[in-house]
Amino acid sequence: MVSAPHPAKPAGTPGVRLLPLFLRNFVRNRETGLVLVAIVVGLLGGVLVAAISSLSQVSHALLFDIPVDAHLSATGVISWQRTLLIPMLGGLVLALIGLYFARRVKGQQLADAIEANALYGGRLSFRGSLLISMQTLLSNGFGGSVGLEAGYTQICAMFGSHVGQRLAARRNDMRLLVACGAAGAISAAFSAPLAGAFYAFEVVMGMYTSAALVPVTASAVTAWLVARQLTHQSFLMVPGFPSPVSVEMIGQTVLIGVICAFVSIIVMLAVAFSERCFQRITVFKGFVRPILGGLLLGGLALLTPTVLGAGHGAMQILLVSNPTWLLLTTTIVFKILASAISLGSGFRGGLFFASLLLGALIGQLYSIVLTGLLPTLALQPGTAAIAALAALGTGVLGAPFSMVCLALEITGDFSVTVGAVVASSVCALIVRELFGYSFATWRFHLRGEVIRGPQDIGWARQMSAASLMRTDFENAPTTMPIGEAQRLFSPALVRQVVLLDPNDAYAGIVPAATLHSVANRDDEPLGSLAQQQDECLLPTTSVREILKAFERSEADVLAVVDRGDSRTAIGTLSESHVLRTYGEELERRNQELFSR
Repeated sequence: MVSAPHPAKPAGTPGVRLLPLFLRNFVRNRETGLVLVAIVVGLLGGVLVAAISSLSQVSHALLFDIPVDAHLSATGVISWQRTLLIPMLGGLVLALIGLYFARRVKGQQLADAIEANALYGGRLSFRGSLLISMQTLLSNGFGGSVGLEAGYTQICAMFGSHVGQRLAARRNDMRLLVACGAAGAISAAFSAPLAGAFYAFEVVMGMYTSAALVPVTASAVTAWLVARQLTHQSFLMVPGFPSPVSVEMIGQTVLIGVICAFVSIIVMLAVAFSERCFQRITVFKGFVRPILGGLLLGGLALLTPTVLGAGHGAMQILLVSNPTWLLLTTTIVFKILASAISLGSGFRGGLFFASLLLGALIGQLYSIVLTGLLPTLALQPGTAAIAALAALGTGVLGAPFSMVCLALEITGDFSVTVGAVVASSVCALIVRELFGYSFATWRFHLRGEVIRGPQDIGWARQMSAASLMRTDFENAPTTMPIGEAQRLFSPALVRQVVLLDPNDAYAGIVPAATLHSVANRDDEPLGSLAQQQDECLLPTTSVREILKAFERSEADVLAVVDRGDSRTAIGTLSESHVLRTYGEELERRNQELFSR
């Protein structure tokens, strides 16, 4: 009796328990199902952002002895002992955590949302993401000059990825759910659902499609509503009357965009320089790096407490007061140094809020300086601050639409938003021309990755020579006479012959057409006809490198060898097969992207 075949199990992540079949089918086959999942991800995101924000406030209150509802960077009554020692203690805690988890997370995918979407089809490590979020919370809680946005985004995107894995979602749907998590995180953090949605499109997905609009927007709005009910906090209050839209206003916002472009490049280079300096400290395998970073940060905080934490309180106080140009200048310089030291020494976090703070202060400084020179032409401080905030955020994050939406949602004023649009556009153009990276892609570049954004290139990397090659190839020793090879390898059955030297190592390829076009050379060795002796592929060679190799060698077929030293032939690869397979896969990915 023949038993009925069992239904095939869906391809999921090992160790992840799948949700019921009817639910998986509903999400895979109906856009409504994906939207409902995005709403759940947004709900989780709003709760998580509110919880992490509250934990940060409580840790600041306990460690620095300030009121729970006070902002750390806006409190000037902290004792010098706490100011100096608490960041050092935070560095020690981070060093111990890094030492404890070094082996336990070894080999796990500790990618952020951008890298996960670019390389891993939206798959994020559950434990690794929890570790990153915990380190970000501790870094901020102990006074590190970093924002919590990296932690928000990491944990919310991870839950989006985890839900997608339990639903056995398609690759593109997985990437979309990661973007939904990131949109909810930014929306809840800044009370800005539009900015959160466009952040997901620009930074986490790298593109906008109509199929992704509703899920991402639903997640952002849900997270915003939940966080607003739980925290009851607004992101920023901008005082004063906005400057009206005019030729002078447009010209000055262009200048602000230019200034912010150069400052954003300086900020990113400062972080990279700080990392290189701290990496030279190899005492106890770098254990002392975050401790030393905490000491330097505490020293800066003794000069001005505005460098502690993300800087929400300092930003609001400086906007509503009338600070001098000297105070603004020193605050800007110290904040850049503090952020570079924090990130370079091993504190976890990002430059999202630091870029907004620096931008607002630069805009305010511009307005104060110009008011002293040309009081009738100078922009209002609030208008200049919002334009520079959006511009510097664009330069660092590479998300102009997200920053413009943030400016609109902060102010609700069209004229201010016009200035933000102009400044952001100018800044984005200059940074792309002179630097070419945002902060996220710059970090990938420093690690040796070629990722320039979140666009999905992981599937292309999975197409390697090992997965494309044919293993049923004909081979012959280089010493075989040509006449014998002509009798042995018929041109109707064999297209090429792979040659092996006396040590069985790869020694070239002889096309069948070349072999049978030779006359009166029956006794000569087959090796005299060898081509591409020095041109071969390794099994891990990516499809793009394979295509470059074909273009460089001008060959139709290349051999694949096991290693560069032994050069044992294990397969052959034709250019026509690579182009056909690559084109078919590219077309399939495009269909998945624009039509579920």
